[in-house]
Amino acid sequence: MAKGKLVIMGSGEAAPGMTKVHRELLSGLDEVRAVNLDTPYGFQLNVPQMTQKLVDYFKVSLQTDLKPLSFINYEKSSGVERELFRQGVREANYVFAGPGSPSYALAQWKGLDLQEDLLHVLDNGGVVCFSSAAALTLGAFTAPIYEIYKAGAEPYWLEGLNLMGLLGIDCAVIPHFNNAEGQDYDTSCCYLGFERLECLEELLLDEVAVLGIDEHTALSIDLDMRTTSIVGKSNAYWRSNGNSEVISTGAIIPSRKLPNYLTTNSQIKKITECLTTTTPLDLAKIIELGGPNTQEALAKLVVMANRSGEGHIDPSPLIDSLLLARASLKKEGNYQFADQIREMIYAVGIKIEDGPEGSTWSIGDSR
Repeated sequence: MAKGKLVIMGSGEAAPGMTKVHRELLSGLDEVRAVNLDTPYGFQLNVPQMTQKLVDYFKVSLQTDLKPLSFINYEKSSGVERELFRQGVREANYVFAGPGSPSYALAQWKGLDLQEDLLHVLDNGGVVCFSSAAALTLGAFTAPIYEIYKAGAEPYWLEGLNLMGLLGIDCAVIPHFNNAEGQDYDTSCCYLGFERLECLEELLLDEVAVLGIDEHTALSIDLDMRTTSIVGKSNAYWRSNGNSEVISTGAIIPSRKLPNYLTTNSQIKKITECLTTTTPLDLAKIIELGGPNTQEALAKLVVMANRSGEGHIDPSPLIDSLLLARASLKKEGNYQFADQIREMIYAVGIKIEDGPEGSTWSIGDSR
């Protein structure tokens, strides 16, 4: 079965500009089973009105029945209620969640392991569409917007659902990235302001980036095609270790352009299992996918290449392909990733020599 799509909206989930995005996503489903998760705004007194507004929008603008799937409070819910909610998510193929409080949503969802249910939807060809507050929960870490912006807390992170991490992308998600409601003071970066975002970024591990998404803009990750596209009024941003890359609206890029390849949880399990094998084809597939065990797989191939008898292979096509990929990255100006490939090859005992006519390699001491 084809994998599904994770769609992250910066805002405007029920605005005319995002109607086309919803419609195209819904049109790709054979039988629509759409649900709305009310948890992010579950602390508000107008929960029924908020839900009805979304139900009406889907009905009128999208001719789609949106089923309310309510889960307001983890502590006050019974085990049966929790399980019914999780089943409702897993049986859907269009899961929507939007405005509210990211910290409140996390407090209710974390005990459910909701990320596993969302991954199940994606693995079965469904769509997970999170916007605004709900979008903030998708990363490895979540910024508590109300606590920092409204209550004056010093910048800090909460542990997120990390659905992005399960897909191979280590990041925190910041919607409303270009917000300008403050006019004479900075409310960008989801009302935090750029200065406070930089403080938050300093608290992140080096390998964790920030994915910013502008208002009335959607970032769509197609897990089947392994592409990432940007639609809507503005842009998305990939910020890592002080560097920021703009992903312009209208762009459709291979997901490998992001620092990590998109690898579903089931693929990660398969890749890990393959590392216990000695089949060159399996190891080559691991390297092709670019998963977390690429270096170990390459090392095993080099060992095979250096020994005689059963299991001996010629690594030339593989290494040559890696060198071609490295040359392409350098041509695009992506020297950081090109250097990472070089260091990976060095680490497993392959010597590279760069020359005016290209790169050559040999097996031996790397330094």
